[in-house]
Amino acid sequence: MEGAGVMRILRVILLVSAGAALAGCGADGEPIHPTMSANVGVGSGGTYVGGGVGLQRGGLGVYLGL
Repeated sequence: MEGAGVMRILRVILLVSAGAALAGCGADGEPIHPTMSANVGVGSGGTYVGGGVGLQRGGLGVYLGL
């Protein structure tokens, strides 16, 4: 079931990105600035993948890291 979990994570990331892009156009007020990051690392314990998405509007920012 490892593949199903990865697909679920990718689906959530896609939905959040689409929402950020829609909100970022500023059609209903001040635009929201989306941010995104991705990390890949290799260490003695193996490889790891991480990333996150965020939204910022004025002084308020929300960030979700995976």
